Amino acid sequence: MSSPAGGPVFADRVLNDWLSSVGLGIEYSRAEANTLYYVDEDGQEVPVLDHVCGFGSLIFGHNNPDIVAHAKTVLDRQVPVYVQLSHQSHANDIAAVLNAILRREIPGGDGDYAAIFANSGAEAVEICVKHAELERRARVAKLTDETSRNAEEAREAVGAGRATVAENPYVRFDGASGESDRLEQLLAEAGRRNAELIARGPVHLALENAFHGKLVASIQLTQNPHWRLPFTSLASSTRFLRADRPDEMKAAVEELRTSLLDVLVDDGVVTVVERDFPLVGAFFVEPVQGANGMRPLTGAAAREIRAVCDAVGCPLIVDEIHSGMGRTGAFLASSHMGLRGDYYTLAKSIGGGIAKNAVALFHRDRFRPEFEVMHSSTFAKDGFSAAIALKVLEMLEADDGRAYRIAAERGDRLKGALTAVAADFPDVVDAVHGIGLMLAVEFKDQTGASSEPLREKAASGMLGYLIAGLILREHRIRVLPVGPAGNSVRFEPSIYLTDADIARTENALRDVCTILRDQDGDRLTP
Repeated sequence: MSSPAGGPVFADRVLNDWLSSVGLGIEYSRAEANTLYYVDEDGQEVPVLDHVCGFGSLIFGHNNPDIVAHAKTVLDRQVPVYVQLSHQSHANDIAAVLNAILRREIPGGDGDYAAIFANSGAEAVEICVKHAELERRARVAKLTDETSRNAEEAREAVGAGRATVAENPYVRFDGASGESDRLEQLLAEAGRRNAELIARGPVHLALENAFHGKLVASIQLTQNPHWRLPFTSLASSTRFLRADRPDEMKAAVEELRTSLLDVLVDDGVVTVVERDFPLVGAFFVEPVQGANGMRPLTGAAAREIRAVCDAVGCPLIVDEIHSGMGRTGAFLASSHMGLRGDYYTLAKSIGGGIAKNAVALFHRDRFRPEFEVMHSSTFAKDGFSAAIALKVLEMLEADDGRAYRIAAERGDRLKGALTAVAADFPDVVDAVHGIGLMLAVEFKDQTGASSEPLREKAASGMLGYLIAGLILREHRIRVLPVGPAGNSVRFEPSIYLTDADIARTENALRDVCTILRDQDGDRLTP
């Protein structure tokens, strides 16, 4: 592959070759609202309906004129963009608006949330990983301080002859010359075991089919083995739980319970007590699982997740990077299922389609103030992206949340069209999932198809991309698969989706379903 000028290619060589092989290798030249444009071989501009919209980042569409005009005004005013280690009131302005929204939307909202800004959703997740570990280590330190004090009290009591050391299952007192010797043997063994436990890293909890990013820590929370397994040695481990079996969550977490050994003097006897050790770092949850075909959590799962976190004492981190900012018809998708988090992450649409921005929010009862200086970023919290975020929040909240109502109504209309297709092709479509403008159509498995091309592409996980290529080639509509299996296609346009757009989408989907029903695999080949 060469560059247009015939020179060597230094970026995206493999990616671009692959995109061309599945019919998605188009370079777009212009964008507005839900429409992308490319220039064809005749020099004509071709419009494409965009159902990907930056992986759900464009609640107000491409190059929204109000946001663009605001951005130009900000730049014309020469607003300081990078002034690290200075008073930056715009950060608090954003946090104040977010707190007002969270108090409205969080079930039983009872507190304020501190804000730490980031450059991307994955970075916001990593910030939460760091803060959760800071919080966990504080709990560990408190526990070890207590065990140290108890050990000294036992030494004092035994040394003064006020206590004896009881038999226990942790150490045999062979050769002990007296109570003090027995106690020191016990404390040495308890110290050894405790030191091994304290040296262990945390275990985080996440749901099966989770996607929380691809950075060093966030990739450990993303279940897809092709992305995660090469890097498991770099960060903390994760236990993945099934969202569709909430009754099993508590039992699974019980398997992770472990204990620190403590010694107590009780009525003149030194005994060993097992104390719960905070091994679990945090529970990371997406209210709508994008990589799982846009499946929302059930109310039962939300309740059990909250109960697990309360029982273990770890923070519940609600990842609203994909589902938040109005995409589901509410600012927080978690408000639909009554899920109350201790931390929240927001990104994607907060950038208004033209800036990179993200934020992690921490409930005041859990936030550790020292974290404000322990974590920093050169580019986070900059003046430009902050100004865009404030404009986006203003637009979302305008007219008593009209944007949320539009997202819900447009989403219902689009889901109705997708569901109608599914009803007419029950042998082809498994289900339609999602809420608001975060939807997916799940096709039935084609690995046993009579058509060899369909069977081969399904077995390789490429069928969804070929379907997307066909829809782009023949219908000028841009969709992409969602989920590691590649059997689902995503639909997450902006709130400016029209009835005509929905009709075009339904027609294209019917065409795809006809191909799959008739096993016409050759039509999928670019």
